[in-house]
Amino acid sequence: MTLMVGVRACFLGAIFSWGIFTAVLAPESYSIFGWYMCVLSFFHFSEFLAISVTNPATLTIDSYILDHSLDYKIAAATSWVEFFVERWFVPGMKTHTWIAAVGLILCIGGEVLRKLAMYTAGRNFTHTVRSEKGPDQTLVVTGLYGLVRHPSYMGWFYWAVGTQITLLNPLCTVAYALASWKFFNDRVTIEEVTLLNFFGYDYMDYQKRVPTGLPFIKD
Repeated sequence: MTLMVGVRACFLGAIFSWGIFTAVLAPESYSIFGWYMCVLSFFHFSEFLAISVTNPATLTIDSYILDHSLDYKIAAATSWVEFFVERWFVPGMKTHTWIAAVGLILCIGGEVLRKLAMYTAGRNFTHTVRSEKGPDQTLVVTGLYGLVRHPSYMGWFYWAVGTQITLLNPLCTVAYALASWKFFNDRVTIEEVTLLNFFGYDYMDYQKRVPTGLPFIKD
């Protein structure tokens, strides 16, 4: 595992470095893709790092979530295709850096929110929904979890949409928003049922008091 961890870390580091190089030295219409590469590589690296600190017992090579799902890979590839096709035919479309900066701020905000949620949850946080309650699992209702029930999902949602605003991809911005909403709506539904089974009336009361944090997802 150590070798594979190192390989992935080096790969992500190379992407981050390439992103900085592109953002600083590439033509203006390509520079925002450099920002995107930095955001994307840092997200995956920080996922592994956060789990290694907060819940090392669950740490695996999959904690980088590079192999999240086929849908995730298709979504990423689609965004790259849109960027380069639009840049080729309408290069001026990719020079509105002030709009891209809004997306970058959204990415950074979403990243910070998600990582703070992971640190707040500590050993209660996992990348997969648990089917059985762990012996040391507790209901976290303090910090960010006192404001929204799913701050990590909220952070990831806005990060995902922010990546497409950063790339100035109008089609994928809409598609990512809809696809991410659908994914988290399904995920929250499953997780809420699981947490109700784990914590019963305590979680039911928590549901009534605290919103999910995700747009148009109440339960």
